[in-house]
Amino acid sequence: MNRLFVKLAIAAAVGCLLSCSPTVTQVSSSGKNATGVDDASEPALEIALDNFAIIRWTTKNPGGTDVHYGIVQYSTDPKDLSKTAKSPIRINRAHSETIFRVRMAGLKPQTTYYYKVTSEESNGKNDGVESAVKKFTTPGPGERIVAYPPQPPK
Repeated sequence: MNRLFVKLAIAAAVGCLLSCSPTVTQVSSSGKNATGVDDASEPALEIALDNFAIIRWTTKNPGGTDVHYGIVQYSTDPKDLSKTAKSPIRINRAHSETIFRVRMAGLKPQTTYYYKVTSEESNGKNDGVESAVKKFTTPGPGERIVAYPPQPPK
């Protein structure tokens, strides 16, 4: 029964992500500005299908304007991250951290992508956080990778 519940919860979350507009979810706020990579959790793949992926990371509440953007710069070439995916988020000042989630669409199956993440205020001011370049490979057609939440052993 628990396995069925977990599968239904994951299916509902994926369904929402597929049908909702590409935005980010959050948990945020302390009013302190992010000061650099040390304030950010490592960005990680949340889920990937053959044609899209969602990257997530957590930072201390960046402060500033109420609306921020999570930004993923990516490409199949680690030295030319020329594509950009960007998702808005409203900062919750009652929380000390913000979880950014950015959807990258139009990906190709079984392809390795390199990416780094940043964030900025709605006025374009950088939050001061930038990750190192990371990578993931999209699965084949009809397959998926679910990396978050962590899957229980089978």
